Amino acid sequence: MLKLKNFLFFLLLFIAGTNSIFAQQIKIITYNIRYDAAMDGLNQWGKRTKVVDSLLKKYSPDVLCIQEGLYNQMLDLQTMLPNYFYVGVGRDDGKEKGEFSAVFFKKSMFELVASNTFWLSPTPEIAGSKGWDAAITRICSYGKVKLKNTNKWLFVFNTHFDHIGEMARQESAKLILNKITEIAGNEAVILTGDFNSEPNSVAYNSITNNSNHPFKDSFSKSKNKDCTFTGFEVKSNVCKRIDFIFYDKNFKLKNYQIISDNNGIYYPSDHLPVEAVLKIK
Repeated sequence: MLKLKNFLFFLLLFIAGTNSIFAQQIKIITYNIRYDAAMDGLNQWGKRTKVVDSLLKKYSPDVLCIQEGLYNQMLDLQTMLPNYFYVGVGRDDGKEKGEFSAVFFKKSMFELVASNTFWLSPTPEIAGSKGWDAAITRICSYGKVKLKNTNKWLFVFNTHFDHIGEMARQESAKLILNKITEIAGNEAVILTGDFNSEPNSVAYNSITNNSNHPFKDSFSKSKNKDCTFTGFEVKSNVCKRIDFIFYDKNFKLKNYQIISDNNGIYYPSDHLPVEAVLKIK
């Protein structure tokens, strides 16, 4: 009887330890879901919500970072993801107007500590402000969360750089790095988004080679596609890697993939979701 009790005791310790290990692993997806545009025809948001819903349920991230979500899409995502809370605001007015660069956190895993949004401009605190040679208003939203049942905190910053302005992309990278230093200090940080910048760009190199808060690109060679912007059509020749999950020294990369699920004709968005599994050290 005593041996059985000892066995059960050590079994419970093992299970608790295993759960603690897995609780510190975070599966994160960044996904430009493409804004709700009538001109997209067969690929308009209302015609692809079901397939996006299925994809998110299939891969079930702990953290989901989206770009280009309009307010009606945010409402749809909340319906799809009842077990998540999100941080972020519309870029045009700091409320509901314009695209969101929102971060969804799984409720069972995280507690929200703080959140905010700043604008990618020389006046980052002014809602709706546009910076440098950017064609449109751009933002970065972030959340600071605590992993439940641990003493670990982390920040997730999510952004969408301008698609036209080269100077805007370079200055946006500098601004975000400065903000991360100011807001997060030495705490654990993940930076995600659609950077509209490829790995040979100045903006990308600013992020991966900065001295204040160095970041690593989670990319590793994919079995399927090595690009993240493809257009909707599976047979398209468009192929650029511009969506990234960057992580700092507080994490170890466990896995990476570019998700290329499709129906044989179209992808669920004109970007492919990027997934990384990170372990907090």
